[in-house]
Amino acid sequence: MPNENAIVGRIVRVERDERGHTVELQGGRRARLDATRENAALARVLEGLGARRRPVYLEVDPAGDTVRRVLLPVVSRVEAVRALDDGGLEVRLEVAQARLAIRRDAPDAAEMERLVLDAEQTGRVLLVTADEAQNVVDVRVFTPDPEGPVPPFPGDAEPPPRVPWALEPLRWLVDFLRDLWYWLWPWRWWRGCISKARAQQVFDAMAATTCDPLTVPPPCIPFLYPDDGCWARAHEMCRLMLGMHLTPRKVWIDGSLHTPTKNNPSCFVNWGWHVAPTLCVRGPGFFRRRRMVIDPALFTAPVTEATWKSVQGDPNATLTDTDWTQFWHGGGPDDAAYTNTNYYLDVYRDALQLRAAQQGTPPYANCP
Repeated sequence: MPNENAIVGRIVRVERDERGHTVELQGGRRARLDATRENAALARVLEGLGARRRPVYLEVDPAGDTVRRVLLPVVSRVEAVRALDDGGLEVRLEVAQARLAIRRDAPDAAEMERLVLDAEQTGRVLLVTADEAQNVVDVRVFTPDPEGPVPPFPGDAEPPPRVPWALEPLRWLVDFLRDLWYWLWPWRWWRGCISKARAQQVFDAMAATTCDPLTVPPPCIPFLYPDDGCWARAHEMCRLMLGMHLTPRKVWIDGSLHTPTKNNPSCFVNWGWHVAPTLCVRGPGFFRRRRMVIDPALFTAPVTEATWKSVQGDPNATLTDTDWTQFWHGGGPDDAAYTNTNYYLDVYRDALQLRAAQQGTPPYANCP
């Protein structure tokens, strides 16, 4: 059964008194925040989460219902489950890049495993809560709030159009003519690619949009929360690049990724995939060009796709280049109106602000 010391639901109100703050959730359950400076900041974050009708996970001290920690559940279907070497389960969610783990010795491990395995088969939507090390601490069936936001999910991916089999032998001719066009019209190369200096300027412009962890004012991009949300960050960066009259694409990486970072208190993140925008950059040499990755969540400058891959902990990971319009991992409908982009940017701004209120602002000094 679920942890009796955990409350999961929407915050109804946060009230201040001489002893601190009282947090009331749906169903009338209450919890307390003691009167400290840190808890005053946390209370403001909880008020904001309540105003946005975001579900929260509150873990309380059973002796007095004092809040010990607050986490944000992920609302998602289960994409895949696999056994871990330690006897636990790895869980991949449909709308998350993180690789979550249900540890064998976790409280309620058997019940959490039952729920995710059932959801994998039935497509049921769950509320899944994980800690800073991406270990699952709570799993519940998601019941939509009639007054709350409906999380967007990817639709069924449309298969790419196939070339008729009779035209397959002509592919070499198409490739040859494309290459010939490129060499006969070098001005196209100059127009389509930018200089290394310009690429750094674009990178700096993207990095300048990073969120202040304590205030997270929209439309900032939460680069300092690397745990999840890369697809929304990448799409927003592409929108900004298009406004700069650039022609971005995206590169996706799939694998068992384990990426060191100073922006998570555990000093790493585990991903099943990751995505970032790319730009065509001239050089090295006059007649050469290459795609450079713009990823302020991992780097301080544009890097090659090989360098980008090398820091993510899986040499067997695969890279896939796509048009910038692909929003969801694996395909699905585009987000031309940026509605889903803005929804998930809001989610991970909240996650960053909540972490900063409890753990302090990144980067974390304990990380090498």
